[in-house]
Amino acid sequence: MSPQCIAYIIGIIVLTALSAFFSASETAYNSLNKIKLKNRANEGSKGAKKALLLVDNYDKLITTILIGNNIVNIAAATIATLLFTEIIKSNADLAATVSTIVVTVITLIFGEITPKSIAKEFAESFAARVATILQILCLIFTPFTWLFSLWQKLMIKIFKPNANAGMSEAELITMVDEATTEGGIDKDEGELIRSAIEFNELTVKDIFTPRVDVIAVDVDAKKDELRDLFLENGFSRLPVYEEDIDNVIGILHEKDFYKNYFKKEFDIKKYMTQTIWVTLNSNLSSVLKMLQKSKAHMAVVLDEYGGTAGIVTLEDILEELVGEIWDEHDEIIEDIVKLSENEYQITGGCNIEDMFDALGQKYDSDELEVTTVSGWIVDHFGYIPNIDEQFDYNNLTIKVIDADPKKVEKIYVKELAKIEEEDDGTFIDKFFMKDNDDKEEENKKAEKLFHKEDKSIDNNDKVAETTEKVVDDTKIEFDDIEINNIEK
Repeated sequence: MSPQCIAYIIGIIVLTALSAFFSASETAYNSLNKIKLKNRANEGSKGAKKALLLVDNYDKLITTILIGNNIVNIAAATIATLLFTEIIKSNADLAATVSTIVVTVITLIFGEITPKSIAKEFAESFAARVATILQILCLIFTPFTWLFSLWQKLMIKIFKPNANAGMSEAELITMVDEATTEGGIDKDEGELIRSAIEFNELTVKDIFTPRVDVIAVDVDAKKDELRDLFLENGFSRLPVYEEDIDNVIGILHEKDFYKNYFKKEFDIKKYMTQTIWVTLNSNLSSVLKMLQKSKAHMAVVLDEYGGTAGIVTLEDILEELVGEIWDEHDEIIEDIVKLSENEYQITGGCNIEDMFDALGQKYDSDELEVTTVSGWIVDHFGYIPNIDEQFDYNNLTIKVIDADPKKVEKIYVKELAKIEEEDDGTFIDKFFMKDNDDKEEENKKAEKLFHKEDKSIDNNDKVAETTEKVVDDTKIEFDDIEINNIEK
């Protein structure tokens, strides 16, 4: 082989390596996690800091990478043509064909597929390592990137892309779901983040205690009556009304009651605190701030006529974020009890959306005019049903098993055969779905292996690590709100 051919081969190898570099850089900067990169930068990584600068100037970066990648690929194809023309001198057409095939295969395997696959797996670390080189290339190609930026501005003016490019709440929740599925965060952390995201959409109507379940006290009640109410119900606060419950005038705290219990003259009005009023459609985040500002733990909910619809407490609001908060006086009642594989017992006070979610039923929350299972059952019948009355809904058989003249207390639900969803997927869709299922299976196996190895860790160390993680990772901040001494 002539020295000229050897030089051509070396040139192709070098250019293929450069093509791999540009391809890997493009994939790394397209798929990197900016939050992880920021964490590296905060830890002192100079490469990560430079990579962040490049991410902030992404248009210039991607233009530089594409220019470089196209230059080396075209140069490799040209040199390969010269190489095979030199080797196959007798037939120029055959030399061009062989050159095209060889260059295409080499570029695909070594210049595109392999480097991109590797770069995707190690996006943040690769981006940090090559940041300095890419900065130099961006500087060299500045005249070209300037010309292409003018072209880009022209295209933007012509096509006018959507200006609302921010991330929506639904997209953010989807990201949390994916992070939970892929093991980036555990299930409890995912629930906490999801609750915090959805918190601002919740209203008092979603969580309040209705009027019929409110324990209140008459302003003229005697000390012994008050004492019995506190002892029987275990509440630390009671609404105080005058004449009827539609006229709540204050909140009596158990501490204030017992502190003044032995005084000869006992007047509830002297010891009760002011009332905070909210409406059914009040936003929970604004109610939380209102309670914080007023140093109150309970608010009275008004209906559209100015009467008392119920109450909402600070604990109710916090439970929407962190889940149920039980204390030693609470009677634990499960709203949804699974009796068998397809049978359930559900309380009438259960949230209707929670029931539909648990049973995997599709529903439109905007069309639901009720919030409880009891309200939904009564709405369906048009009257308060008797025990053993039943009806079918989708693939569910619903039977009333406990009711009183005012509301439905419990229902029995039997789930029949699942309704098969219409399969609109094409053969190609199913092909990709199979790949996704295979990947999920691999992830599950890896997770099982991880938990198996994790069992060998000493129990004391595990408890210490878990406690430290809970303290560090589950801090919640709502503007300047601080919540202390939460009581029932």
